[in-house]
Amino acid sequence: MNTPELNSWQAVRTTFKQIWGYDDFRPPQGEIVRSLLAKKDALIILPTGGGKSICFQLPALLQTGLTLVVSPLVALMENQVQELLQRQQKAALLHNELSTYQRRTILQNLEKQQLRLLYLSPETLLSPPVWEKLCNPTLQINGLILDEAHCLVQWGDTFRPAYRRLGAVRPALLKTKPPGTKISIAAFTATADPAAAKTIQTVLELQQPEIFRLNPYRPNLYPTVRIAWTPRSRKQQLLKFIQNHPQQSGLIYVRTRKDSENLAVWLAEMGYITASYHAGLGAAERRGIEAKWLSGKMPFVICTCAFGMGINKSDVRWIVHFHAPHLMSEYIQEIGRAGRDGKPADVLSLVSEPTGWLDPEDRQRRQFFTQQMRSQQRTAQQLVKRLPQQGEINAVKRQFRDADIALAVLHSSGQLKWVDPFHYTIESGGKYQLGTQSQAAQQMYQYLYTRKCRWQFLLNAFGFDKEAANWRCGHCDNCRNSH
Repeated sequence: MNTPELNSWQAVRTTFKQIWGYDDFRPPQGEIVRSLLAKKDALIILPTGGGKSICFQLPALLQTGLTLVVSPLVALMENQVQELLQRQQKAALLHNELSTYQRRTILQNLEKQQLRLLYLSPETLLSPPVWEKLCNPTLQINGLILDEAHCLVQWGDTFRPAYRRLGAVRPALLKTKPPGTKISIAAFTATADPAAAKTIQTVLELQQPEIFRLNPYRPNLYPTVRIAWTPRSRKQQLLKFIQNHPQQSGLIYVRTRKDSENLAVWLAEMGYITASYHAGLGAAERRGIEAKWLSGKMPFVICTCAFGMGINKSDVRWIVHFHAPHLMSEYIQEIGRAGRDGKPADVLSLVSEPTGWLDPEDRQRRQFFTQQMRSQQRTAQQLVKRLPQQGEINAVKRQFRDADIALAVLHSSGQLKWVDPFHYTIESGGKYQLGTQSQAAQQMYQYLYTRKCRWQFLLNAFGFDKEAANWRCGHCDNCRNSH
């Protein structure tokens, strides 16, 4: 390494210490920062709590110009932006819940090039007023970061179809910028199996990306799965578990808003201070619950997958899946919220017995999930016969209900190409694989009923076969029972 480069790397570390107070990076943070400063494309798969956000925030703050951070949830963006503002950094976020005045102020700051980091959802990024500002030839854009990139795979062809258009963003922006401009793209996630990693690279059109992968193993997480023979037994097991973890911080995951509300009422009747948390609550209400939980005034929250992404609380001692998630990627995300301080944490999943005779709820949930995907697929294939061969998404959406989901499904089956983020061409050929999501759901089911070491199963599921060979963690329920 030559001297100027050495000096500049010293400057990077100095800034890192000034803003975050750390002396040095944890591997592979330093290499990721270097890669992003060199404007290379990257795919980064690091376990939850692995310090991912610093890896893109630091390069963004060190450069003049703007870095766009595309993120799925308002709560997640708010937490990161609040932290950056507390550290006196030039960051902002745009979302639907802002007042007109707040939006106008942020868009003005964007125009005046006063921001280093702008957080927004895929839908906000592609909204006309924001897109128009980003296409200003004088606005310098250094990079596009996709945070929680697994959401592209999990939700891209269902209820967040805008994710499927992100690959067209860079070429469209470059057309509006001076010749020679470089915009890099980096995707960050804690969970991507080999198939998901491939989808992310393809959809985002990453160019020779540097890939950073650490396996998801966390030695301090103790996974257990217990069979609940009846709905009543499921509640009793939950109650017993909570009683065995008094005054400890935890989270209880359920699948629907209704489940979260019903369970919160029942536990409140039992005398517990808790709340139901889901995407249907207003922003102020969600912030209030988060603040109580983060400060320890509320030991646990009953939540859907809307809670916890990017929320950093180090002393979470337990996670219960009152209902198991449909996908392994959700499961790994959600258990990863526990034990970030490195101390032991219990993660429990409650499941029906496999036949579903005594309690068919789990089986019905799985069937509903698969049917939903199948029906979206059918709708898309029926719509394709009526959609114009070439079109503009907003015009088509006005004409056909759910057209954006149909277009996303067609894109994932190789039947559609985005000319730019708003215009498409339907191409013949290509075949939709219902496979990826239903295989992933099947894999989750196998995990819940496996007799193997649970961590070995998870390592295999995420493509770390070498590490998984002859693996025994010694502390999951299956390892403990086999002793």
